[in-house]
Amino acid sequence: MARLPVDLAKASRLLNHGPTVLVSSAHAGRRNLMAAAWSMPLDFDPPKVAVVIDRATLTRELVEASGVFALQVPSVAQAGLTLQAGSRSGHDWPEKFADLAPRHFGATCIDVPLVDGCLAWLECRVLPSSQAVSGPHDLFLAEVLAAWADDRVFRQGHWHFEDAPAELRSLHYIAGGHFYAIGEALEASSGPAATS
Repeated sequence: MARLPVDLAKASRLLNHGPTVLVSSAHAGRRNLMAAAWSMPLDFDPPKVAVVIDRATLTRELVEASGVFALQVPSVAQAGLTLQAGSRSGHDWPEKFADLAPRHFGATCIDVPLVDGCLAWLECRVLPSSQAVSGPHDLFLAEVLAAWADDRVFRQGHWHFEDAPAELRSLHYIAGGHFYAIGEALEASSGPAATS
């Protein structure tokens, strides 16, 4: 696997298919990891994202203190890690990040650890306008400063899940501990609709 930089003009494509993400955060020697099912790309230039981070989480505290976070797209092989990251609070599990992600590496633009083995990574800075929506609504808006992807599944600006092993598909959370893996690719015609 090679972790290749993604052109920021194409960074929105890393989240456009609606995967569950891991959110990592750090501040003042503390770090945390949580799972989030509600994230999405917002813009292309500069690239922006939105993610919901509940006010009761340690991740929220660290993001508000530091002004940065990272979104990572976990693989099917990381389903257990993702479920644990979303099921237990960092408030009750001080070594949550270290226990769940013993293999990690540093981000390039922000001081946040990134989980090794993911399919994609986005380094994000919270936008000042986020304060207007994050308060009662838990919604954070951020600019993507750097993006990376596993070249086995994302190259030349596009996902290529059909060429990769099943364990390298992205996860999509439904509810109650249930995930789906992304399905098969298909092409749709943009021609006129058929009539019956």
